[in-house]
Amino acid sequence: MSRKVCGSLFFFLFLSSIHSYAAPEIALDPERQFQFAEHYFQKGEYYRAIGEYERFIYFFPDSDKVELARYRIGLSYLKGERYQEAIQAFDALIGEYQNTGYALKSYLRISETYVLLKSYDVALTGLRNLLTIAPDQEIRDGAYYQMGWVYLEMGMWEKARECFETISPQNRERYNLERLSIELKNRTPIKGKNPTVAGLLAIMPGAGHLYCERKRDAFVSFLLNGIMIYAAYEAFENDLHALGGIIALFELGFYSGNIYSAVSSAHKYNRDKRNRFLQYLKKHTKMNLSFVGPDKGKSLLLSCQFSF
Repeated sequence: MSRKVCGSLFFFLFLSSIHSYAAPEIALDPERQFQFAEHYFQKGEYYRAIGEYERFIYFFPDSDKVELARYRIGLSYLKGERYQEAIQAFDALIGEYQNTGYALKSYLRISETYVLLKSYDVALTGLRNLLTIAPDQEIRDGAYYQMGWVYLEMGMWEKARECFETISPQNRERYNLERLSIELKNRTPIKGKNPTVAGLLAIMPGAGHLYCERKRDAFVSFLLNGIMIYAAYEAFENDLHALGGIIALFELGFYSGNIYSAVSSAHKYNRDKRNRFLQYLKKHTKMNLSFVGPDKGKSLLLSCQFSF
């Protein structure tokens, strides 16, 4: 046997031995792949979850969990604060599946996303679209409830009340509307600070800030303007007109800033008070609402947030 033939035979046997000891191939399994994606989702590793859900969809396009995987992709983008991608994912799901459970649920998620983007009008438009295609009263009630909360975010209390009142009698208890109505009735309109009054009071430096319950700012404003006015007065009294003019010019800026700041403080006070009230409502009365999956598209899951 020639050396060349012996060498070839040895190489063949070497490759055969490597193959015999190689690890067996791992077959992709749809259930395991989906659970792997769910694992990342539950851990809050949303970007990894997106990749695994997309892998699942690519390898198992005929699985009955594809719609859920696509919904989870949108939800992962939403939770990962990539809002535009979330909207695109939910829009694509709606376009593909129309009126299935997760498609209807996507309307709510799109609305939530636009609220986070502070695009309240767009959020309301999506909910109105949901109302036009809602197959039953359960889903319409859910849409009205969500619309009410969007109006609350906008500070439009009466509009919010109208939406909550539209909810059918059989679902009012489920949405905890009795307590919500009581809280809205007792606490609105919210007593705030009048920006015009704050500006007028600021003619006396510090008084506008004191009206807005900002004592430190009031003290600083009064002290700073007082010092500048006194310095300008002393300069003019000592015939230092140029210096007095410069100080007076700077004081005019400080004085105008004092008025502007007082008006802004009133707006900030009102905004903070409204936000605190809204957080209180969310903590004590808001229901977490979601439509369940494709086989139960007309059902609702509700849970209430309680504080202890």
